[in-house]
Formats: sequence, C-alpha cells, structure tokens
Amino acid sequence: MNLILGVKFKEVGKIYYFFYNQDDISKGDFVIAETMRGVECGKVVVTKYDDNISSDFESSEKILRKATPQDLASLETKKLEERYAEKVCKEKISQHKLKMKLIDVEYTFNKGKLIFYFTSESRVDFRGLVKDLAYIFKVRIELRQVGTRDEAKILGGLGICGKPVCCSAFLTDFQNVSVKMAKDQGVSLSPVKLSGACGRLKCCLSYEEDAYLDLLEKTPKIGAIVDTPEGRGVIVSRIPISSTVKVQIEDSAGNSRIRTFKQSEIEVLYEDCRQE
Repeated sequence: MNLILGVKFKEVGKIYYFFYNQDDISKGDFVIAETMRGVECGKVVVTKYDDNISSDFESSEKILRKATPQDLASLETKKLEERYAEKVCKEKISQHKLKMKLIDVEYTFNKGKLIFYFTSESRVDFRGLVKDLAYIFKVRIELRQVGTRDEAKILGGLGICGKPVCCSAFLTDFQNVSVKMAKDQGVSLSPVKLSGACGRLKCCLSYEEDAYLDLLEKTPKIGAIVDTPEGRGVIVSRIPISSTVKVQIEDSAGNSRIRTFKQSEIEVLYEDCRQE
C-alpha cells in the first residue's frame, strides 16, 4: 500500500501532500521535504494509504527523510538568524529610503534561500536592497510582496470579537467573502462593523452563510403580501435566525405600523420575488 503524508510547514498554513513509500513516519512526526521553495522541515498532520497511486510516481516535491533531533534543534537556530536578518533588512530599507513595510523573514531549512515578506502601497524598486542583502548573507534573496490579509495572517492580532484573528489561529486558506453575505445575515453594512483587522471584509461572515441561505429559502420574501393576526400587510424585513418577519400593516384610516410576527403566525397570499 502507498502512504500519503499531509505536511504543514507553518503552524497555521496549507497542508501539502506527498507520496511516501516507507512506513517509518507517523502523524505528529517532523519530516524533511523537497518543495518548490527548497528543502523545508514540516509536521505530518495527515496520514492515509492509497492503492491508486502508482509505485513509479515521481515528483520534484518529495519527502527526503524523517527529521532528526539535530534537525529540530537547527529550527531554533534558524529562528534567531531570521530575526537578525529582519533587523538588517529594516536598516537597509531605511538607508535606501524605500516605501515598504517589512512583515516577516524566513529562511528555507537548508539556508539556501532567504525570503523577505513586505507590503507596499506602490511599486518598489528594491534592486539595490537585494544586492546589499545578497552581499551580507551570501544566499539567494527573494523579496515577496503580500496583501493586507496576508499581513494580518503573519502578524496576528485580535479581532473585534476579542479573540485572535481567524487567519492566524486556524484558517489555512482565505475564503471568498462578499457584502451579499452581510445582507443575507442582516448585518449592519457599516464598514467599521464589516471590516476585520486587515481592513477587508471579515472572514467570519462566510462561516454561517450556508445556514442563512437555507433559512432564507424557507422564509417569505420581502414584498410578500401576507395575512397576520392584526390584518393584511407587506413583509418589509426578515430575521431568518429567529424565523420571524416584520410586516407593515395599514389600517382603514391609512395609518401604517410595523409589527413582528413568527412565520407560523402569518399566511402568504402573494410573493413577488422581484421585490427582493
């Protein structure tokens, strides 16, 4: 049987899958792998067997071996060297007067590449900076510009809920989030309430979207004409999570009032979906 290993190279990052033809590695072990970025050390979080994979399967990305105690010790040394590289890079950015913000620094496991992550509001000519860094560290230098969501994931922080931001706590991928999700859930469209620490729409808007869509399917549309215990009216608002609707009712004198009713208390007479 052929073993598939799911490996994480960052605590909160994507899971990368590798074919492995031995059985000396288990879930929770650290491994040394050849990746597109170079040699990396990661933790095995998934193990499964798959007979459909050919034994002559080949890929440039592969597990080289199980990590040794010396490999794990070198990870700690690597972190100290990354912090030093971060300090040097910030000094060089200041010297070159570049309009960029350094976010993080990362060595590949074999020290073959040094990656600097940064944000910038405009295009940056960092050729002089790369030349200086290559001269100092004597390795291949890569500067990678990231967006505001990536910045929040790398730096972490607290959301308006008071908990660590989801992207740095458990999200491995950024999900598509839209204003429509906020409308579906009846959330205020105020940018202050909709925006996360990164300034973009909050990822948590997508968590309950499927549940809200299911509830909305079972709730009469806005604009529907309904009979209520207080008379006939028109639905002007829906609260799907509590299975209630707000109905505007006019009396014989032409005065209108808005009342809230349970769905079980109303009868839909006409529902025009174009009103939605």
